Formats: sequence, structure tokens, C-alpha cells
Amino acid sequence: MLLERCTWPEVEAYLRGSTGILLPVGSTEQHGPSGLIGTDALCAELVARRVGEATGAMVAPTLCFGMAQHHMAFPGTMTLRPKTLLAVLVDLLRSLAQHGFERCLVINGHGGNMATIMAAFSELHAQASLAPQEAGSSLRCRLRNWWSPPAVAELQKQLFGGHDGSHATASEIALTQHALPDSIREVTMTPRVAPAGQGFTDAADFRRRYPDGRIGSDPSLAAPAHGERLLQAAVEGLSEDYGRFLSEP
Repeated sequence: MLLERCTWPEVEAYLRGSTGILLPVGSTEQHGPSGLIGTDALCAELVARRVGEATGAMVAPTLCFGMAQHHMAFPGTMTLRPKTLLAVLVDLLRSLAQHGFERCLVINGHGGNMATIMAAFSELHAQASLAPQEAGSSLRCRLRNWWSPPAVAELQKQLFGGHDGSHATASEIALTQHALPDSIREVTMTPRVAPAGQGFTDAADFRRRYPDGRIGSDPSLAAPAHGERLLQAAVEGLSEDYGRFLSEP
């Protein structure tokens, strides 16, 4: 059930039976020479919608912009400052809380968002502690990356060995290839496996260390069939996570 395709009476009726919701959060940023700029948002949205279908959960519209300042040396990237993303997330979560949602599972598609998402949860809970009468006091939130389930990690190792990487990964590109087969780009990259590491600061430093935008990855290993298997593993694992989350006291 997609929130944006519901009327307000339909949301009201949903809340009489369930107070859980999924919020996909991604980013709009470069993903190497062959990856779509919308990869992180596309992956988060695809997985969240499939989890929604599997569990009956309502799915909020995807937040397509994230904390991507380190990718700004590559054309097409659009970023929010951490404090901006924090404020947006807190406002969105408090909006959901005001309507009676009590569990929000954030399904994230970009590693660079994680610290800010957790800070938003902390801000929400701090507000509830300091002013419990205000909206937001009953909302509990949890963060899961779409690749969080152990079965996804096992499949990544099986399919890509040690060359999945940590940005412009074979996994995420395979997922977009499965979802959007007409968008597949055939690009020869040199070196085939990008340099690895996490030691970057600003956008210029990132571009200097990782000239084509990849980190430790070999996207040539991606295939739509791999994406289908990764999607299934992610949906199964996160559906179980969501069910446990709803049942917690």
C-alpha cells in the first residue's frame, strides 16, 4: 500500500488495523561510469515496496536526496547538508507520529545517510523525553539498509567474491539492472576493480582518490539475474525484521 496513492480516509482506515510504515531513503549521486545516479533511491524504493507487498505494510514516498557531499565533484550529484537531512527526517517522522503511526522502519540505500538517520532518531526521542506531550512521543524508529539481511551478504560473497566494493557496487547496480533492464550501460572500466578504502573527506579529495567514482568494486560482475536474487534475499530478511519490529512491546 503506497501512501501517495491513498486517500486520507484510506490511511485512516489502515491505521485502525496497523500503525507500522516503511520509509525508503536514498540519495541522488554518482555511481561510477555504469551506475545510475538514482541508484540508491531506486534500490531503497524497490526493496521497500516489495517488503510492503509481502507484509501489508504501508510505504511512504521515497526520500530521494541524502548526504552526498563527497560525490559533488561528479556531475549530476545533488546533496543535502547533514543538518538539512536531519531536519527533513525529523519533520517527516513527527508528521507520521502525529497521525498515529507508532513504528517506522527506515529502509536506507546509501551508507552516507546512516549517521544522520540515527541522529534524527535521537533527536526525535530527545524531543519525546523533554516534551512527552508533543507528537512523536509514541513513534519508534529502526534503520535497516536494504543489504542488511545476512542472506544478502552471503549472496554478495557468492556472486562477486571480494569485488562487490563499497560504492558503485556490483550488488546495487545488479539490483537496478533487474528493475530497469533498459537502462543497462556496457562500459569498460580501467582498472576493472576500483581502488578500495574509505579515507576521504570532501568532494575534491574523493575524486582524487577514486577518479571514476567507484570504491573497490567491479560493476562488470553485475547482471539482472543477480539483482533478482539479491532483491529476494533482501525482501525476505527485511520482511522478517519488520514483523519482529511490529511485535515488540
